[in-house]
Amino acid sequence: MKGQVWLLAKVVTAYIGAVIGAGFASGQEIMQFFILHGASGLKGVALATALFAYLGGYVMFLCTSLKSTGYKEILTLLLGSRVGKVIDILNLCMLLAGLSVMLSGSAAVFGEQFGLPARAGVLVVATLTAMVILGGLDGVLTANVFMVPLKFLAVSLISLAALRLGGGPVNLEPVVPAAAGVAGHWAVAGLLYVSYNMVVPVAVLSSLGRMVPRKIGVAGGVLGGLLLGAAVCLVTLAGLRHFPEASTYQIPLLYLAGRLGYGFQQALGLLIWLAILTTAIAQAHGFASRLAGGALKPYRIFGVGACLLALPLSGFSFAALVRLLYPLFGCVGLALLLALLAAPFSKFFRRPEKMLHIIKRFNIINRKI
Repeated sequence: MKGQVWLLAKVVTAYIGAVIGAGFASGQEIMQFFILHGASGLKGVALATALFAYLGGYVMFLCTSLKSTGYKEILTLLLGSRVGKVIDILNLCMLLAGLSVMLSGSAAVFGEQFGLPARAGVLVVATLTAMVILGGLDGVLTANVFMVPLKFLAVSLISLAALRLGGGPVNLEPVVPAAAGVAGHWAVAGLLYVSYNMVVPVAVLSSLGRMVPRKIGVAGGVLGGLLLGAAVCLVTLAGLRHFPEASTYQIPLLYLAGRLGYGFQQALGLLIWLAILTTAIAQAHGFASRLAGGALKPYRIFGVGACLLALPLSGFSFAALVRLLYPLFGCVGLALLLALLAAPFSKFFRRPEKMLHIIKRFNIINRKI
């Protein structure tokens, strides 16, 4: 029983940890995708919650059915060999760019919260990420199990406290013209938010296909999605209550924590930074595991190389990177999202033994090529 609970915790924390990164834990991406839409943003939150829960469970169904070790198998199965290769390349670019966003987020926390040189925040996260990658998948999962619950609870509790203390009533009116937001409609914003946020979870969860039974994997995916949706809702409501002041900060949740007291602000600043670190690790892991093909030495080389390649882009503003890159990530991830939504309607995807046979054939063909 304890072993099953531990496996469930690994799936849930791996999923949540892959999503709650710099943009989420800082409140910046929630601001861009939901808060700026006012009451309609809450509709987007409901849509995102439903999709997170469904996709988390279904991705784990596919991964455990195929006993997968990487996301290439999932892409090939869902999209076919040719389209899968294109999305595979785009996913690698997204993982690398996402790692740059995490490094930029660390710079923002170091500068705005701790009063330290921003560049030091970049170098510290890049160094620690490289060190964890050198330890392999076990190090990534262990870090998630212990750090993800802390950052999830911190984000949720700070948002709840911000709703009760200070500020005016929750502002449910759209605060910017629709054309000026990340997306012109709340449904589009919610869809893009989930589509780009599924790239890293698919890369991470696919590596667990051989580690967990199907029922535990599916349950962990659904539970993780529901918890993610609850956290998004709390941050959105807190941001609406303290708008427009919170929108002037690159790290809106730090502003909210500051309204509660210096101790809250410092604690949240540290935990947001941990959120950035764990997601940076997930990004680098997804990039390295895809290119290494299961071999440890190449995995380490590609992981450290990803940290180095992400450094130049990390010099740009964190808020600017979130606003520019995340919608683009969402557009690229739409192909994967639509494939995941459509797959259950096919009899083929309800027959795990048939899926496994087909993917083995793909692997044989790829080896011959």
